[in-house]
This record gives sequence, C-alpha cells and structure tokens, in this order.
Amino acid sequence: MNDLVRLKLADRSANPKDGIVFIAQRILPTLELCKKLEGDKKMVAGGRLSGAIALSWIVNAESVQERDALITSLPVWPLMETTVTPFTCDVRMQAVQARLDQMKNQGGAR
Repeated sequence: MNDLVRLKLADRSANPKDGIVFIAQRILPTLELCKKLEGDKKMVAGGRLSGAIALSWIVNAESVQERDALITSLPVWPLMETTVTPFTCDVRMQAVQARLDQMKNQGGAR
C-alpha cells in the first residue's frame, strides 16, 4: 500500500545554536535513513517541501504497522507534526458501498 506522509516541524521557536544540534542530530540522520529507504523501495518519491521545515514522501509499506514503524524510526519524527493520507481506493470503495447498502436498507434509494 502507498501512503502520502507529510512531516512538518511542530515548533520553530528554537535559537540558532539549537539549529546546529537539530541539523546534526535529527535532519542529517533522517535524510540518510530516507536515502536507504528509497534504495529499499520503501520511500517511492518525495523529499523536502520548499519554504518550510517539512518533508513529504510516498511510502510503500505492506501494512499500517510497517508504515507506522517506518515513520517513527525517523530521527526527526518526535519533533514533527505528521499526517498520513492513504492512496487506497479499495478501502474507500468498501466504505462507500457499505454506506450505499445502508441507505438502500433504510429506503433512501428508489
């Protein structure tokens, strides 16, 4: 399954000295891990977002658990706001079909 994963820095109130530590201990190790994940075909496409301290990738994982483990393994993750958008039509189709069936059973369709 493929998902769009966006990570955006949650707090920008750090001073420049903290920025050195942030880059050395969080950003560079995260980018190194992402490079490996791209080679392993776990991160299909993406990268940094312009004008923000943010990253966006399409992640390829076999399960929600694998996807979550991959995201939380990123050194920068604890400092980021994370959003995940699934790219799966099957799950949405099942939900819509269930809603349609419910509406039909309630007499809503003629």
